[in-house]
Amino acid sequence: MPRRIAIIDLVGLSPALIGPHTPAIASFAREKGGVRTMRPTLPAVTTSVQTSMLTGVGPAEHGIVGNGWMDPASGEVALWKQSDGLVEAERLWDTARRRDPDVTCANICWWYAMHTSCDTVVTPRPIYKADGRKIPDCLTQPADLRDRLTRALGPFPLFRFWGPATDITSTRWIADAAIKVERDTTPTITLVYLPHLDYGLQKLGPDHPEIPQHLRELDHEVARLLEHFTSRGVEPILVSEYGIVPVTDAVAPNRILRDAGLLYWREEQGREMVDPGTSDAFAVADHQVAHVRLGRGGHARRDEIAQLLASTPGVAEVLEGEARATAGLDHPRAGDLVLVSERDRWFSHDWWHDDAKMPDFQRTVDIHRKPGYDPRELFVDPAIRFPKLAIGSRLIRRKLGFRTLLDVIATDPTLVRGSHGRIDQGLGWDGVLVADAAANLDDDSDGRVPCTAVRDLALGTMFG
Repeated sequence: MPRRIAIIDLVGLSPALIGPHTPAIASFAREKGGVRTMRPTLPAVTTSVQTSMLTGVGPAEHGIVGNGWMDPASGEVALWKQSDGLVEAERLWDTARRRDPDVTCANICWWYAMHTSCDTVVTPRPIYKADGRKIPDCLTQPADLRDRLTRALGPFPLFRFWGPATDITSTRWIADAAIKVERDTTPTITLVYLPHLDYGLQKLGPDHPEIPQHLRELDHEVARLLEHFTSRGVEPILVSEYGIVPVTDAVAPNRILRDAGLLYWREEQGREMVDPGTSDAFAVADHQVAHVRLGRGGHARRDEIAQLLASTPGVAEVLEGEARATAGLDHPRAGDLVLVSERDRWFSHDWWHDDAKMPDFQRTVDIHRKPGYDPRELFVDPAIRFPKLAIGSRLIRRKLGFRTLLDVIATDPTLVRGSHGRIDQGLGWDGVLVADAAANLDDDSDGRVPCTAVRDLALGTMFG
């Protein structure tokens, strides 16, 4: 019978942050022989690295080239999709079942949890009402698990999971859900996603004086999970997808493409709207990586576009052809050109020059309509003098039945103080791996363990 394991993802945790503010994590690391630094696959973003850890292969094989990509068939940008069917490689639990058909898996908020072969699933999934309201909720498998969790823990705290009100509440809810699911179902594999540190580091930066408090809050939840799992004979494995480095500003490649006449946009009721599918070139921004898809006219100007973007301040690399393949991104979903930012920059999706003409959704939390990841959703616009009053008045109007935008989000890219996505942030600022057999894993020339090794580590822990 395989040994039961729990893979706990402490997003954003890097070796440089493990210390006096994380006593439970540090103690567990000493017990397991220390902290190994992990080398992420490119891009070092949530969906790509999680999938690489669970499949043992990189994006060129599993197809998850970022948190989103542009679908050339529809001409639309697809961000934060949740279907397991998007993953093109076998995942850990299915590999384990080929050795033992009785292996079960509980996925507590890791990505691509919908339509999956996992036995138990909990994943954020708000209810979108026709009047524009977004109601906090989660999707579960089996369906009645959602009702049981809601009765025990309250509704999934969506607005504490992402947005300006993000705090430890959502991570605590996820930890509580993981404990309840493990106690009720005793899965062979439990996956737990704890995002708290990730958002604080992006919002404040790793050197901010409030980060020690964020670390203590995370460590408290990790301590609870470690105590629960070890008391139940479950072997914990601690991982993080990436580390987060300080940043000062964003690069807006779509503005560069627009000024070169490569971006197709039009004005709608005073707002400038872009059409990625009609554009000769469009960049899907994803933290410190951007996928540039070339349209019909763009392919003929590929060299010109590559040179234009390579000369843009804040762009460190433009990967294409052989370089793109060497980076592990030779997949149809990846951009024809892949941009990597300088270490102290990140990419925004912005294409407008005049904020008065930006899309109306830009000042809201709207992760699906924006054609790129936007960490500014963590900030209320500092120009709003009374933010609680501004938010409260809009919520009241919604409750009265009026369709009202929660247009309070900041637009200034310099507010964002931390980012990730590159794979060479410097030792001490990558992801971590803490596990029984981690000391025995082979590493690369600079001492980092590839994140793709997690799958085989997990299988070895389970089956010996």
